[in-house]
Amino acid sequence: MNAAQPVEGSIKFTCHMNTEKIEIPSTLFIPLNYWREEMWQKSFIGAYPDGIGYGNISIRVPQSDQFYISGTATGGIPELDQIHYPLVERCDLLQNAVWCRGVVKASAESMSHAAIYSCSSDIGAVVHIHNRELWQKYLDILPATAKEIEYGTPDMAFEIIRLMNLPETQQKKVFVMGGHMDGIISFGKTVEEAARKMLELQED
Repeated sequence: MNAAQPVEGSIKFTCHMNTEKIEIPSTLFIPLNYWREEMWQKSFIGAYPDGIGYGNISIRVPQSDQFYISGTATGGIPELDQIHYPLVERCDLLQNAVWCRGVVKASAESMSHAAIYSCSSDIGAVVHIHNRELWQKYLDILPATAKEIEYGTPDMAFEIIRLMNLPETQQKKVFVMGGHMDGIISFGKTVEEAARKMLELQED
């Protein structure tokens, strides 16, 4: 791996997985997969030359804390199918553990997504991208997690919760991962809103 690239795709939590084929309701799968493809087309989600994937997207199951998220090692796949989106049923930040169902394991960033959902029942989707230019541009402009905190860890999840409680974060609906080079996260009531918040960064 190029030393300049951020390490990505490595699961740092204990993953309790029930391996089974699941069916995602079309009302959730269609917008989730559409906006994932839009992010992939812009290389916001993808894979580095060495094959290590980056970026992920999730959508909340209405009236629950569960969510479907693009699976680990799927960043380099141009078009995903239902099998590529496991269901995260529960996250325990203190135990550093995730419980999920599906064919592939949940993204290494699942706990970060869970932390965001835990902050408000109004949040329906989360998008996490990688883009060096935007990351450098907005690192000292947008709300940002502390630079010493690594991705995919309980510390990152708790740091995200702290950040989510700031009025500026709630207003902008996008923040930079200070200790995760290239990483930017957006959220919204719908996956379209979360994705468009990310696309707006390119327009400013």
